Amino acid sequence: MPNDLLLEEFQKRIADFCEARDWDQFHDAKELAIGLVTESSELLDLFRFKSVPEVESMFVNPNQRERIEDELADVLFFLLRMAGRYQVDLRQALELKIQKNAAKYPVELSRGSNRKYDEF
Repeated sequence: MPNDLLLEEFQKRIADFCEARDWDQFHDAKELAIGLVTESSELLDLFRFKSVPEVESMFVNPNQRERIEDELADVLFFLLRMAGRYQVDLRQALELKIQKNAAKYPVELSRGSNRKYDEF
């Protein structure tokens, strides 16, 4: 499947990028998880104290959109790096998680609701 190859290609590009810089020594699971959260927080900070219309307008402004895209790419970088370093099949993990969530959030109970599964 072409999409499978794309994910693998990005993981290889990231691995090659990091190996060329001898960064493997800094990329244990703990440090990668910290990086993932840090980059996610930087993404969140772009939206801090903004209304929904203000956030929506950020996607139209080229400079602001670029900042959002950069932070999303940083999050993806750390996610793919961690999955690659620890042989996590993200497709399989996501498929299993969707199945688990489908059981926790049946349509008849969760449609139109933002309640957590234990509040049904």
